Amino acid sequence: MLKYSPKLKASARQLRQNLTDSERVLWRRLRGKQIEGVQFYRQKPIGDYIVDFYAPQAKLVVEIDGSQHFEAQHMEKDKKRDEYLNSLGLLVLRFDSRQALKEIEGVMDAVYQAVRARI
Repeated sequence: MLKYSPKLKASARQLRQNLTDSERVLWRRLRGKQIEGVQFYRQKPIGDYIVDFYAPQAKLVVEIDGSQHFEAQHMEKDKKRDEYLNSLGLLVLRFDSRQALKEIEGVMDAVYQAVRARI
C-alpha cells in the first residue's frame, strides 16, 4: 500500500464527485475490472499527489491532461510528479482530454498493453 498525505483525502473525494467529461469516458472503460481483471481506482492520493486513475496490481497510473498541462509551468510540475511516481515503481501514462473523448479506443489499447506487460 502506498502512503499518501492525509490532507488529500477530502480533495480526492471531491474530485471523484466532479469528474471531467474525459475522465468520465475513461472511467466507464476502466471500472469494474474490465481490463484483465485489474482493479482501477479514480482520484487516488499517492504521496503528495492525487492521480486520476491507479491500478495497484499493475503499478500503473493513467493521467488525463487538460490544455493547461501544455503550459511550461505545468509541464515542469508534471515532470516532477512523474519522476516521483516512477521512483515508486509506477508507470505513468498520460493522455490529453481530446484523446480520451475522440480516440478512446487508442487510449484503451495503450492502457491494455501496459496492464498486460506489468501483470
